[in-house]
Amino acid sequence: MKKIVATVLTPIAFGLLCGAAQAADIVRHKIPNSDFPIALAVTIPPTATIHFISGQVPAVVNKDAAGDSLAAFGDTKTQTETVLKKIKEILEGMKLQMSDVVKMQVFLVGDPAKGGKADTKGFMEGYTQYFGGTQPNLPARAVVQVAGLSNPGWLVEIEVVAAKK
Repeated sequence: MKKIVATVLTPIAFGLLCGAAQAADIVRHKIPNSDFPIALAVTIPPTATIHFISGQVPAVVNKDAAGDSLAAFGDTKTQTETVLKKIKEILEGMKLQMSDVVKMQVFLVGDPAKGGKADTKGFMEGYTQYFGGTQPNLPARAVVQVAGLSNPGWLVEIEVVAAKK
């Protein structure tokens, strides 16, 4: 009798667990005692569709400048703004929003005007126009300084992962 009950209940329990997992939402775990605009971690349920968006680079903001110069693309803040605008447009084309971004990888090149150090302040000024504040769905995020990108005028490249149920 015990074996029959276990044989019947095991699939039922499994089905209930799967059903609970399917009903789960995307969970963004906050950094304890912090208002820094990133998530500590993001949990994605198995029913969500995951979208990988290739790294995006800045748009030209000064067409009169040489195409491989900082003058053509602007400072780190400006470049961050144009990259995130591109990402927003890509997501919208996929019927997604910036609030669906769950993971972000940021590559910053050292700014010659900052002694070769990445301008994280400028990056954050551009980033917080899209994340934090009125848009509370924060992504998990990493920011790294790299030696360079394929165009010497680029200081920023960003790739994202978005998920939606």
